Amino acid sequence: MKVIRNLLIAAILPFSLLAGCGENQKKQEQINDRAWEVADSIRTLIVEPSFAKKDFVITDYGASSDSTKLSTTAINQAIEACHLDGGGRVIIPKGTFLTGAIHLKSNVNLHLEDDAKLLFSRNTEDYKPLVKTRWEGMECMNYSPLIYAYGQENIAITGKGILDGNANSEHWWPWKAKKEYGWTDGMDSQLAAVKKLTQEVKDGVSVEDRVYGDGYFLRPPFIQPYNSSNILIADVKIINAPFWNINPVLCENVTVRNVSVVTHGPNNDGCNPESSKNVLITDCYFDTGDDCIAIKSGRNEDGRSIGRPAENHIIENCEMKDGHGGIVIGSEISGGAKNIFAQNLKMDSPELDRILRIKTSSLRGGIIENIYMRNVEVGTYKEAAVLVDMFYENPGDFMPTVRNITVENLNVKKGGKFGILINAYEESPAENLKIINSTIEGVDVPIQANFTKGMQFDNVLINGKMISEADIQSSSDAEFEKF
Repeated sequence: MKVIRNLLIAAILPFSLLAGCGENQKKQEQINDRAWEVADSIRTLIVEPSFAKKDFVITDYGASSDSTKLSTTAINQAIEACHLDGGGRVIIPKGTFLTGAIHLKSNVNLHLEDDAKLLFSRNTEDYKPLVKTRWEGMECMNYSPLIYAYGQENIAITGKGILDGNANSEHWWPWKAKKEYGWTDGMDSQLAAVKKLTQEVKDGVSVEDRVYGDGYFLRPPFIQPYNSSNILIADVKIINAPFWNINPVLCENVTVRNVSVVTHGPNNDGCNPESSKNVLITDCYFDTGDDCIAIKSGRNEDGRSIGRPAENHIIENCEMKDGHGGIVIGSEISGGAKNIFAQNLKMDSPELDRILRIKTSSLRGGIIENIYMRNVEVGTYKEAAVLVDMFYENPGDFMPTVRNITVENLNVKKGGKFGILINAYEESPAENLKIINSTIEGVDVPIQANFTKGMQFDNVLINGKMISEADIQSSSDAEFEKF
């Protein structure tokens, strides 16, 4: 049955590439109607892991709720015992437990009871030995993510406790080299390391020889399962992250459910599934210092050589407050993205920059296609309701492709600068963008779009005016305003 469903998905969605080709227009409309049936087929492929009914309480292994004493060893010993005994729950009881890196193993559910908190150490020694990780889409050896798993299956983080990354403008965040996050002139920062790693990726240096850690100031992600499957993250609250929050890399069958992410540091993206397949993000709350949800697939040569797209993602019933974007694809998107569905969302904040944001460049390349969004209620935002930007970073030799985007039932009470904003290449226009049954009020510029192909507006009101073909044409003829 699973094979049949995969074949159905593969058979239906590629037909959307035919949009805008005259005789195939009717077929395209039929495909759009069926797209959400495909989402339902994808949903059946995403199954939460189950665990043995056995509990391993960390205090039985020496963990202490004295938040000045490290419990790292006790927590990892409980995980190992649980794993060797066939799996179950590792219980974090009520109290605050100071810890370094936690490494999950197969068949283990790390469960935080009510009023439990894992407080993560600010000492970099507690995130050694270095592990294979991705940092902004580039593979390297670096400090362990705060919670990490490599090559595991059937793993979870659950419960109504708190995961506190313990970062602030004195710890972790200044490494970004931004004064608003505590950095001052002369302080150490990540800048040299990012430049070095980017060059090593370009030169094809082996991952084992891209060694960072001490002296390089690359902040670790909070939660990063890597090359793992059957993953559940549910009910926890995440605060004060050093860097990205939830970042499954090269994973399959991932559920993120009823998670709250409230953290406003640099690069504090809420949930960044990367080069992962069959992902469900549902009933979550994001109030972040960067993108709320950002779908990724590797940066530049690493994304292209590994060649694993972000594929088959469903995002639903979530609420977004502050952030650079609500639903974002990119910019580390060199492996491509396809079959992304987002529905039943609420977004509202003057500090939320965009609703749907696609960011890429000809340095990144990759194909972004088959993006479907519907039923989105928006109070306000700052820049654009829908943004496609192919000039996010410096240009290169890998022309990006963005095609087949459908947005339905988007309702905005008070928009920002732009309604729809498209900044594409003439030789690679944004193809087949459809906005349907939507209303956007209070924007300065209804549509700014330079290079598009097959863009359609069907029953769309912007600032009280029904958008016509003439409006679409005039937007492409007008002088392009910087943003």
